[in-house]
Amino acid sequence: MKIGAKMPEPLHPQAAKFLADRAALGLPVAGDVPISTLRKNTHLFINDGGPSENVAATQMKTIPTPTADISALVITPEGRGPFPVLLFFHGGGWVFNFIEMYQAPLSAIANRTKSVVIAVNYQKAPEHKFPIPFDDCWASVEWVIENAKTLNIDPKKIAVSGDSAGGNLASAVALKARDQNIKLAYQLLIYPCNQRDTDTESMNDYAEGYGLTRDRMTYLWDQYLNGNADDKNPYAVPQSASSLKGLAPAIVILAQCDVLYSDGKKYAQRLTDEEVSVSMREYPGMVHGFFSHGAFVTDSLRLREEISEEINKILG
Repeated sequence: MKIGAKMPEPLHPQAAKFLADRAALGLPVAGDVPISTLRKNTHLFINDGGPSENVAATQMKTIPTPTADISALVITPEGRGPFPVLLFFHGGGWVFNFIEMYQAPLSAIANRTKSVVIAVNYQKAPEHKFPIPFDDCWASVEWVIENAKTLNIDPKKIAVSGDSAGGNLASAVALKARDQNIKLAYQLLIYPCNQRDTDTESMNDYAEGYGLTRDRMTYLWDQYLNGNADDKNPYAVPQSASSLKGLAPAIVILAQCDVLYSDGKKYAQRLTDEEVSVSMREYPGMVHGFFSHGAFVTDSLRLREEISEEINKILG
C-alpha cells in the first residue's frame, strides 16, 4: 500500500456547519483560561455522538494501576461469549474529555463486532504527565487478561484502540505488547498523534480554522511530555520506535482536513513498509474528532459501520 497525499481538501458541508456552530459558542481555548474551566466545558458535548444503542449491559468497573484506581466503562453486547474485547483510550490531547462522551460509537461497535468494549478513563496531564496515562492504559491490558473469565472475554482476542491522543496511547500499548510477547488481535488507530513534528504538510495546510489547530497540538504535547526528555521514547512518541515489525494488524482512520492527517499517513506507511498488515480509510472533508460527532455528521455513523467491517474481517 503506497500512500500519496492530496491536500488541501475542501470541507464537507456537514463538517463546515459543525465547526461554524461550535465557533459561535464563543468558548475559550487552551491557554486562555484554567484547564479546569476547559474540562468543565467538555461536558457540554456529552451528546455529540448521538444516541447510544441498546446493549446487554453497561457497567463501570475499577482498574488498579501503579499510581491510582481508575474507572472504566464496560459495554457488553448480547450473546453468550466469550467475546473478543476492544480496549478504547479516548482522545482529548491527554488532558481533556471523558469516557461517557464515546458511549454512542462504542456501543455501535460492540453490537456490530460482538465484542466487549472497555473505555478506560486514564489519568490526565498535566497533573499526570507521561508515563502515567500510558501506564494506566497498559495496566488495563493486564487487568483484562487477569479478569478474562469474569468479563466473559476471549484472552486470545484482545485489541486496543483510541482516537487522537488515545490513538497515540493505543499505538504505544501495541508496541509494549509486542515487546512483552503479548499477542494482540489488532490495533485501531483513529487519527493518531504519533509524532511531535508540527511542520508536516497537514499541519501547515490545516493549521487554523479546522477545529484542532497546530498551536493547540503543540500545547497538548507540552502538557503530556516532560520537556524533550521523552521525545525518543516510543511509548511516548510511537513514531520514534526503532522498529514497528511484529506489531498487531492495524486499522488506521484518517480525516483529510486534520492537522494530524500527515502524521497518521506516515505511521500507516511505515507500518506497511515494516510488514505489518494495515487497512487504512480516509474520510474526505472530515475534521479532527468526527468519530464522536454522530449527532451532526453522517460520516461519523458510516465510520462506525466501516470500522466494524474491518474488525470482523480480522476476527474472522
